[in-house]
Amino acid sequence: MKLYFPGLRRYFRIKYILLLVLIIALVGFIQIVLSIALYPAMLAQQSAMPEKIKADAAIILGASVWKDRPSPVFAERIKHGIHLYKNGQVQYLIFTGGLSEGDTLSESTAARQYAIAGGIPAEKILTEEASKNTHQNLVQACKLMRGHQIQNVMLVSDPLHMKRAMAMANALQLHAISSATPTSRYMGWRSKAKSLLYESFFYVKHELFPELEHAC
Repeated sequence: MKLYFPGLRRYFRIKYILLLVLIIALVGFIQIVLSIALYPAMLAQQSAMPEKIKADAAIILGASVWKDRPSPVFAERIKHGIHLYKNGQVQYLIFTGGLSEGDTLSESTAARQYAIAGGIPAEKILTEEASKNTHQNLVQACKLMRGHQIQNVMLVSDPLHMKRAMAMANALQLHAISSATPTSRYMGWRSKAKSLLYESFFYVKHELFPELEHAC
């Protein structure tokens, strides 16, 4: 006698479909993780002489401030911005980032002080203190650009942050060139892995749920 259990067959069919969807999603996420990890190397291949690239200004994306001074990660970004200015590649430095709870200085103010101490003229520094994340950094930087007739920029951040930052810049139709820091404070494999997973998650979030903003 042949037994027939339509409910059981339906259960296994749904389970199989869900498993297949999960595998596809996992493979897609792994591809994104790899693309973010390899993005700096891809940019390096595309630009054999990055020191020859020029723009009107450099946008240095904000990062943590420790009370009244930039964190080591933020300091690397600021140093790279200083290098771009002193190398004659940009005319202005745009520092972004507001005040976080527990800090005494906003990210942009701490960066401005660091850059002035590094020899950058104060009149060549533009700042905003309203932003709290990467997307807001770029939106507020766009406002500064319009006010100072800045047409194109170099976007400065950590290597693993660049793919997501450039995706947001492109969504805003910002004329930006990627300029990742040559060094990173994410040294150990654990800190790098944590940063990579963080960037991958928020890159997917940006692609699935893009912020709605007018073009720069």
